[in-house]
Parts: sequence; C-alpha cells; structure tokens
Amino acid sequence: MLELWQTEWCPASRRVRQRLTELGVDYVIRQVPVEKVERTALVAATGTTVIPTLVHDQHGVLVGEDAIRDWLDETIAESPGADAHKLKAEKAHRRYLEEACR
Repeated sequence: MLELWQTEWCPASRRVRQRLTELGVDYVIRQVPVEKVERTALVAATGTTVIPTLVHDQHGVLVGEDAIRDWLDETIAESPGADAHKLKAEKAHRRYLEEACR
C-alpha cells in the first residue's frame, strides 16, 4: 500500500499525484496541516515534516518530490493510459492559465 502525505496547495504534491495517476497507481492520501508544528501525525508516521512524503509498506519512507519521482520511475512501469493523462493535464493547465490571465 502507498500513502501520500500531502496538501492540495503544494505544487510538489500536485506533481507527485499527477505522476501516480499517470502510472495507474492506487494510493491513499493523508492530508497534512499547513503549519509544520501541527504535523504531529506526519512526524509520528514518517519522522519528517516535509511534504510530499510517500510511505510504502515494504520500501519505507520517501521524502520530497525528487526522491518520490525517482523511486516511482525506477520501480513502476507507465500504464498504457499515461500519455492520455499527460495530455489532459497539459490542456487543463493551459486552460487554467488562460482564465487566470484574463
């Protein structure tokens, strides 16, 4: 099982969620408080206050976007739908930028 400790406002968390989706990986999201001093559950489970953090029941704790993405890319093959997810994400991002810049 994979647990992703993250927040919705964190760009690195968003990129990790997107990569997990591209790979077709099921995971559980654990929401983390904004303030680091309030992240007691995250510290208890992982030993860190850093997000994103990914916990794998057999491979341990991966801290930070780079470590998570490297591990995912080394251990999990892309799903057949990965390209479709990437294209959809790019379109959604362009649409968001167009609306935000009006």
